[in-house]
Amino acid sequence: MTTYDDRASLTDLTATVERVRSSVEGVIEGKPEVVRLSLTVLLAEGHLLIEDVPGVGKTMLAKALARSIDCSVRRIQFTPDLLPSDITGVSIWDQQRRDFEFKPGAIFAQIVIGDEINRASPKTQSALLESMEERQVTIDGKTYELPSPFMVVATQNPVEMEGTYPLPEAQRDRFMARVSIGYPSAEAELQMLDIHGGVNPLDDLQPVAHAHDIVKLVEAVRGVHVAEPVRRYAVDLVSATRTHPDLRLGASPRATLHLLRAAKASAALGGREYALPDDVQALAVAVLAHRLLPTAQAQLNRRTAEQVVQEILQHTPVPTAPQQQSGLTMGRGYGQQPPRRL
Repeated sequence: MTTYDDRASLTDLTATVERVRSSVEGVIEGKPEVVRLSLTVLLAEGHLLIEDVPGVGKTMLAKALARSIDCSVRRIQFTPDLLPSDITGVSIWDQQRRDFEFKPGAIFAQIVIGDEINRASPKTQSALLESMEERQVTIDGKTYELPSPFMVVATQNPVEMEGTYPLPEAQRDRFMARVSIGYPSAEAELQMLDIHGGVNPLDDLQPVAHAHDIVKLVEAVRGVHVAEPVRRYAVDLVSATRTHPDLRLGASPRATLHLLRAAKASAALGGREYALPDDVQALAVAVLAHRLLPTAQAQLNRRTAEQVVQEILQHTPVPTAPQQQSGLTMGRGYGQQPPRRL
């Protein structure tokens, strides 16, 4: 297992992430925070939900991330007539062998792009549940393992758009984070026209990392240390969503785990071998908001889940740095070495 104690490996991994980041940012103009969150989810072994209006680059971001890594990629266009077997696969009778042969579906790839996921029926969306949580598919009583790394990058239009279905709660809870790209600034849009006005930016995009490099990155992130006060802080934030008067459904224990994993990946992107409360704070809205259901009264008052999470962040005490004893930081919680940028 690769850890941050292996300094040579950390240098190699830092260079790998920087190449992927530069590759994606060459396609997605003026959205470095969105690209960073995408890489955070990738390193944290999560799945990413990109929600926004049509035409702002949701699918472009998913494709740019997939093409920057030399691994298997499959794209699924979600439509109302899409069947669960189109995603997971199906067993077909082989006349010559006189036996059933399994034909893998589109989910059998390392990066799966689900385009406009909320245009498919809830029955079809449920075909993703097992694969996203357990990284396996069960067909006719037989279980098939999915490749590693495995990540689902799904795009969806706002539910107010025509022809969309709201994602089931169980489906939303399996996405580690939700990101909204938003409209670019005027300067970024002008730059986009100058650079990409006559060509497709994805045409010249070449892989800058291998799948085994991403596996090493994931292993390194697992070794990031999280002190007990930081873990308790994450639990306190999630617990507050379950008792907030403006929410009828709070975040699940899975959300706590996702928040912790994302914080560890954020620390790695910051060049640190330890997570800080700042990492948890920075990711709380992206990781928690899409899992929460406001009450009817909160919706009438135009209160959003994002606003509720921000309010919880303001009222939840932030842990202070542990005191040093005998020249060592307690529990290796926050560390003393200067952070290295990734």
